[in-house]
Amino acid sequence: MADTKNIMIVGVGGQGTLLTSRILGGITVAAGYDVKLSEVHGMAQRGGSVVTYVRYGTKVAEPIVEQGQADVLIAFERLEALRYAHFLKKDGVIIVNDQRIDPMPVVTGVAEYPQGIIEDLSKEYRVISVDAQAEALAMGNSKVFNVIILGVAAQHMDFPKEQWIEVIKNTVPAKTIDINVKAFERGYEIA
Repeated sequence: MADTKNIMIVGVGGQGTLLTSRILGGITVAAGYDVKLSEVHGMAQRGGSVVTYVRYGTKVAEPIVEQGQADVLIAFERLEALRYAHFLKKDGVIIVNDQRIDPMPVVTGVAEYPQGIIEDLSKEYRVISVDAQAEALAMGNSKVFNVIILGVAAQHMDFPKEQWIEVIKNTVPAKTIDINVKAFERGYEIA
């Protein structure tokens, strides 16, 4: 169905992909769309690849995004952006956190981490790169980098900023509302 929008969130275990997908699910439901969420874990422990599909529209049949169908690819780490770029539509956008997390084959010396990932992706795709980790550290909370990235991504979706903030307030733990709203607003400004 042509009116279905496809968002993919990719990262590694422990980076907050689940929270991010819950916020995305919340905003699409608040806007009155049918939404399907699906998570795929490589290794569920910290460091393993995690993919979340968020599909929304008038009526969504299935949760899985096919290759070449993602409108927005949100990548919390450079190698994950490279690994899943082929899911992006021709006119889609990759929003990538410019961060390197070595996967197990690199840690154990079996493989090397590729160089120039963002530059290579930029030759073929529309890429927005943000050092969200540095932004989060500057805000005093390294954990909110995912919400900063979401703020950047929000500029490429059809929901008003106020609606995003409302959903964030209703989704994150109460004691983290202020920092998460600030993180979202920071990402929104960067975009």
